[in-house]
Amino acid sequence: MTSEIRRKRAGGRAGHAERAGVKAVDQMPWRIPVNPDRPIEPMGPEGVQAIHKGAMRILSEIGIRFLNDEALGIFKEAGCKVDGDTVRMDEDFVMEMVGRAPAEFTVTPRNPERRLPFGGKHILFGNVSSPPNYWDLERGKVTGFMEGFRDFIKLTQYFNCIHFAGGYPVEPVDVHASVRHLDCLYEKLTLTDKVCHAYALGKERVEDGMEMVRIAGGLSPEAFRSAPHMYTNINSVSPLKHDFPMIDGALRLVRNGQAVIVTPFTLAGAMAPVTMSGAVTLSIAEALAAIALLQYVAPGAAVGIGTFTSNVDMKSGAPAFGTPEYMRATQMTGQMARFYKLPLRSSGVCAANVPDGQAMWETCNSLWAAMQSGTNMVYHAAGWLEGGLIASPEKFVMDCEVLQMLQRYMEPAVWATTPDDIAIDTIAEVGAEGHYFGCQHTQERYTTAFYQPIASDWRNYEAWQLDGSVWTAERAHRIFKSIIAEFEAPPMDAGVQEELKDFVARRKSEGGAPTDY
Repeated sequence: MTSEIRRKRAGGRAGHAERAGVKAVDQMPWRIPVNPDRPIEPMGPEGVQAIHKGAMRILSEIGIRFLNDEALGIFKEAGCKVDGDTVRMDEDFVMEMVGRAPAEFTVTPRNPERRLPFGGKHILFGNVSSPPNYWDLERGKVTGFMEGFRDFIKLTQYFNCIHFAGGYPVEPVDVHASVRHLDCLYEKLTLTDKVCHAYALGKERVEDGMEMVRIAGGLSPEAFRSAPHMYTNINSVSPLKHDFPMIDGALRLVRNGQAVIVTPFTLAGAMAPVTMSGAVTLSIAEALAAIALLQYVAPGAAVGIGTFTSNVDMKSGAPAFGTPEYMRATQMTGQMARFYKLPLRSSGVCAANVPDGQAMWETCNSLWAAMQSGTNMVYHAAGWLEGGLIASPEKFVMDCEVLQMLQRYMEPAVWATTPDDIAIDTIAEVGAEGHYFGCQHTQERYTTAFYQPIASDWRNYEAWQLDGSVWTAERAHRIFKSIIAEFEAPPMDAGVQEELKDFVARRKSEGGAPTDY
C-alpha cells in the first residue's frame, strides 16, 4: 500500500473498534504471567562452564574499564587489581558478590495492586524504550515529541499485557534535555500506576527520579528505601567498558534500595566476537563486573542480568534483531542467568522500518526467544521499530496482540486434562454423525474456550473486502486512536499530584540536570 492509500482508508468508515458503544479493545484482564515450560538449553553443562570460565578469564586477565572514579575506589577497597581505569577481579570475588544477589525480588509502584515479581518463572512485558523518532500512519517518521510520548504512556497504562513502563517510549526532543526527565517522569507517574523506570544518567536525574517516585507513592524516605519501588537499566559500553553516569546512577539507586538491571549491548561482529558464544561470554563478563560492584556496595541489592546480544548485517553493518543468532544468544544467556541465580531481562525487538511482516516475524522470534530462555523481564515488548530508532503506536497495538496470545498460551486452562476437559461423555453424545457447535459442553464454554483477538481479522476474504479491505496496520491505527480518545488516567490523590507539580516546578527553577552526559 502507498502512504496515500493508507491515509485515504484511515479516514474512511470505522472498523470494529470504533463502532458506537464498543470499547477500543476487549482485552484480557491484568495478570502476572507464569511461564510453565522448561527453558530451551542449547548448551550442555560443558558449554555453560566454558562460557563461565571464559568470562572469569576476561575479568581476571583482561579486565573491564570503569570510567568512574568512585567505582575504581570501591574496587580498590575490595582488594581488586586496579590499573588506571582497568579493573581485574578474580573468580572467588565475583562469585561471592554475585551470590549475594537475590534470585527473586518484587517492585511495588504507587498502586500496590500492580506489584511485580521479578525472577522465578514469571515473565513480564514492558513498553518500547528510548527511540529518538516516532512513526505512525498519519505523520510518517518524525522526531520524538511530547504529545507522542504521552500517547505511548497512555497505551502502556491501557494494555493489561504491558506490566511496566520502561524508559521514554519516544524521546520528546521538544522538551529541553535539562528538564526533560522531570516532565517525562511526571507524565509517567500520573498517567500510569505501573512500575516505572528512571534513567541512570548521573546524580540529578536519579535523585529527582527517586524523589518523584517516593512522592507519588506517598512514602516516607525510610519506607521508600526499605524495598524496591522503581528500577533502572544500565548498559555497558561494549567492548569492556562501563561509563561514568550509568554506574553513578546505579550506585545511587542500590544504596537507596532500588532495583538495577545490567544489560550489556553486544553486537556480534562489531562490538563483540563474531561467534555467538564469544559475544555471550563478553556480555556475561561485562554484566557480572557491574553486578559485583553493586553487591559489594549494597549486599542483597535487587539486580538482574540482561541480554542484548545480537548480530550485525555483514553487508551494511546495521544491527539485526530477531535473527536465529539472536534467539540462540538469548537462550544461552538464559542458561547463564540460571547458573548465576539471577533474574533475566531480554527484549522484543526487530530491524524493520515500518509495522509490516518483517517487523512481526522478527519481533515474534525475539518474544519466543524470551519465552524459551526463561526471561523474567521483556524490554521493548511493544512498539519497537528500526533497531530501536523508531517507536510506532500501530506496532505497539500489533505487538500487544502477540503478547496477549503468549499470555493465553501460558494459561493452564489451555492444556487442562480433567475429566471435564477430556470430555468423554460429550464425545459419546455427539458420536460420529453429529457436531460440537450445539452441544451443552460447547455452549457452556464457547465465550472463554479460545483466544479472542484485538487486532487480527479472522473473517474470510470476501467479508474482509466488503468491510473496506483494512490491512493490519490500519486496524491497529484505528485501535490506537480509539484508546487515546477513551483513555482515563488512573486515580491519584490531589494532594500528592500537587506535591509532584511543586517538586517539578522547583527543580526546573533550579536548572534541572546537566546535559553533558
